[in-house]
Amino acid sequence: MATNEYQVTGMTCGHCELSIREEVGQVAGVENIQVSAQTGRLVVTGPVDDAQVLAAVEEAGYSAVRSA
Repeated sequence: MATNEYQVTGMTCGHCELSIREEVGQVAGVENIQVSAQTGRLVVTGPVDDAQVLAAVEEAGYSAVRSA
């Protein structure tokens, strides 16, 4: 199972986490999402395209980079 990790900037609360979860959840292939405003970490499980995940985070109003 492919797991991709991203560092997200701009998240401050649970609403931020929810916004990212909703947008990233629409990306084809996403099976699981873990997001933490406290650490700025986003972990996506499933066969996903990095560009689509990063675009979804941007659509939610945040920026991210692949970290692992």
